[in-house]
Amino acid sequence: MKPFVGYQEKPVSVSDLLKIINELKTENTYYFLRWTNRVSGIIKEKLTDDQFPMLEGQIFNHEFELRWKHKRQNTYEVLLLTINGQNSEFQPLGKDWQIEERKAHFYQKTETRFPKGFDYPKDLNIKQRYFQDKTTATVHFVALTVEK
Repeated sequence: MKPFVGYQEKPVSVSDLLKIINELKTENTYYFLRWTNRVSGIIKEKLTDDQFPMLEGQIFNHEFELRWKHKRQNTYEVLLLTINGQNSEFQPLGKDWQIEERKAHFYQKTETRFPKGFDYPKDLNIKQRYFQDKTTATVHFVALTVEK
């Protein structure tokens, strides 16, 4: 495993974001999307133009998490957290990363953090992957991941 954290130097358009997503995703990739009035829950359905604009979102699988956040004029800042080493499409952020994986648990359906509900696949074994600076052991990012 070669941990890598990278970002797109300039905000990307929706079409460019969808292109990046389609290049990275695999069969076992999940989405989590956020709008001002709701969240998608964890879903497997393919992301489409119709779901934009959104405040932010992420896709993840065992190998990576890709995050995006709305900026201006329907463009998005994009961050990649991966264990597959450097990706030439992304500028490296930091140099030496180490990872630590931990089990994670979903909130119960009655949790009030998501008043409109939060759905997820019942058989999903979700985990968290901590991206730490090797020198200081400071955790900078916590990514969602799934069992391989």
